[in-house]
Amino acid sequence: MGKIIDNIKMYFSKTDIILWVFTIIATVYSLMLISDMQRAGTYNYMFTQIIAIIIGLTAAVLISLINYNFIVKEWWVFAIVGFLLAGMVFIFGTTVSGTDDTAWIKLPGGFTIQPSEFMKICFIITFTKHLSFLNEIEKLKTLPGVISLLIHVGIPIILIHLQGDDGAVLIFLIMAIGMSYLAGVQTRYFAILGGCLAVGLPFLWNVFLNNEHRNRILALFDLDGNALTTYGWQQYQGKVSIASGQAFGSGLYNGRRVEFGIVPEQENDFIFTVAGEEFGFIGCIILLAILFVIIIRALINAKNAYEIKGSYICYGVFIMIGAQTIINIGMVLGLIPVIGITLPFFSSGGTSVMSMMISIGLVQSVVYNQEEDIDKAKIRLGSQSRGLV
Repeated sequence: MGKIIDNIKMYFSKTDIILWVFTIIATVYSLMLISDMQRAGTYNYMFTQIIAIIIGLTAAVLISLINYNFIVKEWWVFAIVGFLLAGMVFIFGTTVSGTDDTAWIKLPGGFTIQPSEFMKICFIITFTKHLSFLNEIEKLKTLPGVISLLIHVGIPIILIHLQGDDGAVLIFLIMAIGMSYLAGVQTRYFAILGGCLAVGLPFLWNVFLNNEHRNRILALFDLDGNALTTYGWQQYQGKVSIASGQAFGSGLYNGRRVEFGIVPEQENDFIFTVAGEEFGFIGCIILLAILFVIIIRALINAKNAYEIKGSYICYGVFIMIGAQTIINIGMVLGLIPVIGITLPFFSSGGTSVMSMMISIGLVQSVVYNQEEDIDKAKIRLGSQSRGLV
C-alpha cells in the first residue's frame, strides 16, 4: 500500500498539479450546475456527465504516462481516426434536439457522440507533427509550407462544414491560425489570409452561410426587438436569467427560471446562464476564473516545454479551450451569434467533456515527460561531444 501511495505522489510531483486541481474543480462545479438544471426535465444528464468524466479522467491519466513524442510520431494513426470519425457521420449521422446539423452519431442505449470533438484532438496531434516537420526542414516560413498548412486544416473544415457543424469549423480555423502563428509563421501570411477573407465575405455570406446562420447574425443588430421572439429569443432569455441572479444568485436549486427551463439548451451551450441565476455575478466570476487558470496553465506549459512538439501540443490545447470559452460566453451575452459552441468542462455532453479531459492529458504528458526529454538531450549532446574528440 505504501509503495502505491509513493508512486501516486511521484506521479503528481512530475505533472502540473495546479492544472489537475482546477480541472477537478471545474468538473465539480459543472456537476453542481447540471444537477441543478435537471429539475427542468426528465433526462438524466448527470449520469452521462459522470460517466464521461470518469472515462475522460482515466484517459487523461493514461495519456499523460505516454511520451507525447511517441504520440506525435504515430500521427498517421490519429489522421486515420479523424477521417473515420468524419466518414461515419456521413453514413450514420443524425440530428439531435436543439441542433440544426447532422454531426452526431447515435449509439446503443440512447447515447450520442459528436465526432468533431474527438477530431479536434486528432487535429492538434497531426498539426503538431506538420508544424514540427516544416520547422525541421526550414520550410515553416515559406509560401509552400504555409499552403501545405492551409490544405491540412482545409480537409477537416470542409468535412465538418458538409455536416453542418460550422461552430466546430470556426474552432478548427482558430486553432490552425493560432498554432501556426505561435509556431513562427510570419505575420504577412495572416495579413494575406485576412485580406482574402475580407474580399470573400460576399461569397461566405451568400454561399457558405445558410438562412439559419444569416438570421442569427442579423438578430444581433435588430434594434427594434423583432428578433427577440425568433432567432434572438435564446440569447435574450439567457441574459435575463444571468441578470436575475444579481450579485450572489438565488442559491442552488432555487432558480425558478432554471426550474422551468426558460432558456433553451441551458444544460449545454447556455450552462453559463444557470451559474448566473443560481450563483449570481460572483458565481460567474468564479467559473471564468477556473477556466482562466486552466487556459493559462496550458500556455505556461507551452512556454516551459523542452521540445517544440511539446510546445505545439500545449499551444493547441490553450487555443482550443480559450477560443471555445470566449465564443461561448460571447454567445450567451449576445455579443456574437449562437453557433453551437460548448463551454469547456461545464456544458453537459459526454463527447465534449471527454475531449477536454483528453486534451488535459496531452498537456500533462508534455509536463510528465519533461525530465526524460532533458535526459535524452544530454545523452545526444554527450555522444556528439565524444564524436568530436
